[in-house]
Amino acid sequence: MKKLLANIKDSYDELIHKVSWPTKSELSNSTVVVMTASLIIALVIFAMDQCFEHILRFVYQLIY
Repeated sequence: MKKLLANIKDSYDELIHKVSWPTKSELSNSTVVVMTASLIIALVIFAMDQCFEHILRFVYQLIY
């Protein structure tokens, strides 16, 4: 039990005194970067999906 309490205390001390938390503006900037990158990736995947759909429709029309 003492080891568990010591571990919890060490974890708390590390989070409070050793971790450098981002400022509000850094966090906002990072959020915008992640949202922009996610949107770009989603658009690329959508475009690839549409291309594959058209290619497969063309191939299936040739077969059937």
